[in-house]
Amino acid sequence: MRARPVKVMNILARLNVGGPAIHVSLVTQHLNAPINPRYESVLVAGTVGPNEGDMGYYAAERGVTPIIIPSLGRELHPVRDLVTLVALVRLIRQHRPDIVNTHTAKAGFVGRLAARLAGVPVVVHTFHGHVFHGYFSPLKTSLFIVLERLAARLANRIIVLTDGQRSELADTYRIAPHEKFVVMPLGLELEALLARPRKTGEIRRLWDIAPDAPLVTIVGRLVPVKNHALFLRAAKLVWDKLPEARFLIVGDGELRADLEAQAAALGLTQIVHFAGWQREVAPYYADSDALVISSVNEGTPLTVIEALACGTPVVATAVGGLPDLLHHGELGTLSPSGDADALADAIIDTLRTPPDGDRLREAARQHYSIARLAADLDALYTALR
Repeated sequence: MRARPVKVMNILARLNVGGPAIHVSLVTQHLNAPINPRYESVLVAGTVGPNEGDMGYYAAERGVTPIIIPSLGRELHPVRDLVTLVALVRLIRQHRPDIVNTHTAKAGFVGRLAARLAGVPVVVHTFHGHVFHGYFSPLKTSLFIVLERLAARLANRIIVLTDGQRSELADTYRIAPHEKFVVMPLGLELEALLARPRKTGEIRRLWDIAPDAPLVTIVGRLVPVKNHALFLRAAKLVWDKLPEARFLIVGDGELRADLEAQAAALGLTQIVHFAGWQREVAPYYADSDALVISSVNEGTPLTVIEALACGTPVVATAVGGLPDLLHHGELGTLSPSGDADALADAIIDTLRTPPDGDRLREAARQHYSIARLAADLDALYTALR
């Protein structure tokens, strides 16, 4: 008699624009029939905020229909979180998963507690990043650290994306002992990116940028932790030395008006273009001479992996998981956080002496494919059962 599939429930706060939504959609798809009939996976999520981009379409395109619990949102709220906890316990008891894998802070805490209350035998949490630096006030940050330490006790294993992230969580914030963490790099659908030709001119024509102009792009939400203000200061320094350079800011968010005002104050209005949120970002990578990450804190941004798969050089601040993601400088140039001069110098060096794009593509294919991630998860889940 054929064994029944292993039932997995992924729980995420919401399918807003960003890496976690892509990650949970892909792993739910790939640990499910017909790709892997040994598993039966479902995705549970909350509702996306009114000012956030919704990536529900991404899950739908991969045959994933999330179960929506409206109260499962971003912010902590005692009454609403109690409602969420009760709803999750009921849902878990109804579906009876063998494994619950939670993602992100809010869903991670409530989801792990609900899984234990419902008697789930295996509970795993995935850290895509953390909110212990660059997000909240010291008091609120301290509360989140305490909650994460408590929630860590409820998980059999905690997945982190890089060695650096494990060291930070275990040693700096003391969330859990080293042995409780499992390092598992991200995995994406990379085939289309790997095959995409470089420099087709599609985006340059759209924004009236000369074919031979150095084009520097940043992709991400316009929020404080991404530190676009640093990117703009560095752009001014790059432009002073390379007046033909042009810059694209892809993404949207609460700081857009402030950043547009900063660009104007720096005299950059004619050379910095705000492209807004884009559903299809690959053409921007392909037409760019460099992708920049200027964040003050990062987990493992998917934009870096996508850019590498397109053969696009990357310049990033050396924060969070970025040094590990870029193999400590082998796959991109790292710059100190908050240093506009250093970031500008790194951009200029990359523009003048770009790395081999084919080598970047091969590294992305080897280390960051969804097939590799699905195999890693399968091995972990099998070991824990």
